[in-house]
Amino acid sequence: MHRHKRPPAPCVAYGDHPDQVANLHLPAREGGPWPCVVLLHGGFWRTGWDRTLMTPLAVDLAARGIAVWNVEYRRVGQDGGGWPGTLEDVAAAVDRLAEVEGVDGARIGTCGHSAGGHLALWAAGRHRLPLGMPGADPRVRPVGAVAQAGLCDLEQAWRDDLGQGAVAALLGGFDEGPDRYAAASPAALAPLGVPQLLVHGDADEIVPIGQSRGYAALEPDAELVELGGADHFDVIDPAHAAWTAAAARLEALLVP
Repeated sequence: MHRHKRPPAPCVAYGDHPDQVANLHLPAREGGPWPCVVLLHGGFWRTGWDRTLMTPLAVDLAARGIAVWNVEYRRVGQDGGGWPGTLEDVAAAVDRLAEVEGVDGARIGTCGHSAGGHLALWAAGRHRLPLGMPGADPRVRPVGAVAQAGLCDLEQAWRDDLGQGAVAALLGGFDEGPDRYAAASPAALAPLGVPQLLVHGDADEIVPIGQSRGYAALEPDAELVELGGADHFDVIDPAHAAWTAAAARLEALLVP
């Protein structure tokens, strides 16, 4: 029996910085243009983690007939990273899909883990931003988002000192710049007006499940799947029930 071989995932630039790149995973089968999921890795917006964390999920989605745009971005501590560069990078990466051959720009979803979950929700809510704010006036509007153990409420995350000062390193303290939080936090942008799935383990000691519970309570289009006994990294294990739920939602959103 002939088996389709998964095509390589070329690295495509969306800016001039070495980290303004994404790997494009396309389905092996013939067809297209394909619906596409933008994958956004976590790591509290800091260097140390990169997009390879999400590669197993990219491979799984491509096997399901969905293109994947596995994004890197400038992070806190890098030249141009933090506010507003990190958010501007994600916006530019998503908008670049308007020009990527093989991708259907009308069928784009976002999916991210931890801080990448924050970015996935934010990218799906950019149309809510006032003109002049970083990321406003998107060229590509995602039709839905998945947050895996996501940081959904940055003001609360700052107050809880999640990631040992990670939110302050990204945005400064809330008391110093509440306008930044209003433009960067999904909780401040809600309602986003698109379907959202929140997947979170109740044994997560890095980003507590209260982040997703609180956001689900104020966002009418968010559904929360709580996973008993799952920790922070179980949700990005392709063999875990958490990914089964996330992938099924993305397929339902994007595949006719």
